[in-house]
Amino acid sequence: MKKYNLLSIILLGITLSGCEDTKKGENTIFNFDTSKFAAKYQPQEALTLAILNPESKKVDSIIYYVNDKKIASKNNLDKLTFELKDQKLGYQNLKALVYYDGENSEATTRVELVSNVKPKLLKYTIVNTYPHDTASFTEGLEFYRDTLYESTGQKGSSFFRKYDYKTGKIYKQVDLDSKYFGEGITFLNGKMYQLTWQEKTGFIYNANTLKLEKTFTYDKDIEGWGMTNDGKYIYQTDKTEKIWKMDPETQKMIDYINVYSGDSKIKSINELEWINGKIYTNVWQKDAIAVVDPKNGAVEGILDLSGLRKFVKNETAEVLNGIAYNPKTKTIFVTGKNWDKLFEIKVSE
Repeated sequence: MKKYNLLSIILLGITLSGCEDTKKGENTIFNFDTSKFAAKYQPQEALTLAILNPESKKVDSIIYYVNDKKIASKNNLDKLTFELKDQKLGYQNLKALVYYDGENSEATTRVELVSNVKPKLLKYTIVNTYPHDTASFTEGLEFYRDTLYESTGQKGSSFFRKYDYKTGKIYKQVDLDSKYFGEGITFLNGKMYQLTWQEKTGFIYNANTLKLEKTFTYDKDIEGWGMTNDGKYIYQTDKTEKIWKMDPETQKMIDYINVYSGDSKIKSINELEWINGKIYTNVWQKDAIAVVDPKNGAVEGILDLSGLRKFVKNETAEVLNGIAYNPKTKTIFVTGKNWDKLFEIKVSE
């Protein structure tokens, strides 16, 4: 078995995306010529876009769009070569607006763009092991000013707290209203942002006092899962393969990437952490972490943490979830939902 396939099994397992047919447009006048389309494309490749004209209409011009962005205009039925190198991974929605006989008509289709990056298998060493509250259904984990903060889920028992990770001593805890299922947190510009699961509600707190300053509603119909930031923007997950990019000032989603490991879509990505320009993400139901390029969604590395399970003693322990980078020690802290231990690790290739 190739190393690449082994990595996919470690990370993906049940999350491999199935083969999907190219979606053909329903237009009866013009259609894209998909006869030579591949099932999947990689960023170094190019598409040849051509329009079929079965009724032999007199075509004046064609405007081509990719993901609703105009890319070119052509006269008559001239073909177009479109390079995929600058596109984000995932489905590319193609549209041709065809002008003919004083009228116009649309043709649509789509192709899937997958990653050409072969993820590296990362290694880790355990630096320290600390106690972890088994009542904590961990959803978010992050350091702020050398102090560890953790948010937890479950309706009726969701909270977030700041505490001494070495001893477990709680400095402050804030309980959520019982109608909320707490999710990821992140600190940015003196604020702490927090998501909830299916309530489509987020909270903004003063980072120093942890007092609630604002409640906001998601501007997309999505769930709230993991959260992190790059110092300017916030990134969050929603149980799919998407990582959304949010403007912290307006709480509006301004972009997203789709996460792919090779030609496989990675669904159910969860807790996030921004580490040295990359996004580290837990994958739900997998004791593994994917290292993602935030520019295009390509998985560049896979950290198999299944070996930590032998150190977790409580029978109620659930999936690995929670990644916190400590810039002071340059180590990563990981744990899981209801785990009895918090691990400090160092990662290398």
